[in-house]
Amino acid sequence: QVQLVESGGGLVQPGGSLRLSCAASGSIFSINTMGWYRQAPGKQRDLVATITRGGSTNYADSVKGRFTISRDNAKNTVYLQMNSLKPEDTAVYYCNAGLISHTGFMYYWGKGTLVTVSS
Repeated sequence: QVQLVESGGGLVQPGGSLRLSCAASGSIFSINTMGWYRQAPGKQRDLVATITRGGSTNYADSVKGRFTISRDNAKNTVYLQMNSLKPEDTAVYYCNAGLISHTGFMYYWGKGTLVTVSS
């Protein structure tokens, strides 16, 4: 069974930094695009950043220049380095991966990790 497990969330002051990690495990043959999404209270889940297997990246305008997505294909892990955090970055951050397992190609979600930016 495939699982995505996020880690690294927490409470940080405005202007601070956090690094999120998401590790995929299970019977995985190949992982295509991986990404991070976030959902603030009362709002819809929005794209933060994505990265292809080859390393091409895409960012939401609101995080460009502050967040950096990266991945380690050997570890089936994606990271999100978040700098210059703002209160409006407060949300539950979810990992997403499009991957091929014994059941074929599917998108999977992690359970999320809470990031709170507050003084």
